[in-house]
Amino acid sequence: MFSNIYDAFVKLHARRDARDTRRFLVGAADPECENNPTILDVCCGTGAVILAFADRYGDGLSVGYDFSRGMLRRARSHAGIRQVIFIEGDAATLPFKDRSFDIVTCSHALYELKGPAREEALQEMKRVLRPSGVVLLMEHEVPTHPLIRLLFYLRILSMGAADAKEFVRGGLAPFTRIFPDVSLAHSPSGKSKLILCRKGEKVQTKGS
Repeated sequence: MFSNIYDAFVKLHARRDARDTRRFLVGAADPECENNPTILDVCCGTGAVILAFADRYGDGLSVGYDFSRGMLRRARSHAGIRQVIFIEGDAATLPFKDRSFDIVTCSHALYELKGPAREEALQEMKRVLRPSGVVLLMEHEVPTHPLIRLLFYLRILSMGAADAKEFVRGGLAPFTRIFPDVSLAHSPSGKSKLILCRKGEKVQTKGS
């Protein structure tokens, strides 16, 4: 199962940059007026990202969500004493109420979803996001090292997503079709790109 070698693959691709990339992702959240934000990591894998958020926002609600029982098993083994909930399920049908989360993340996973499922997952992330919240989508830049690039494309082929290669190499169009406010940033290592998506809804304040 890929869950058994996933961490080794990430370490090989990211090398020393993985921790800096996670720090960059967590720092990009900056929830407005939220000391204890609710955080959802979709396609959480073995839990590295949601555990990094839990370390930053220890009093908030942190939820890791993935379809793979093997990945979730490893994520729970990494969690230690952190207060993180792990839930098994489909990214295209999130089992949460509208406007439930301040921060929604999905790191290096959207390319694995087939076209319709990817768009449905993005729509679901938008649905569960609060008006003042942000969706943070971290995606790979195509690796430059020949061996890592080969492994990367083999991973894409193994997932069966025919348009995954085009998605990874593409621009912001898949996101601007769904979110009215989209911006782009790049990780310090240059190996990942971060798409920041907001709903653009008016935030209701007390007395308004």
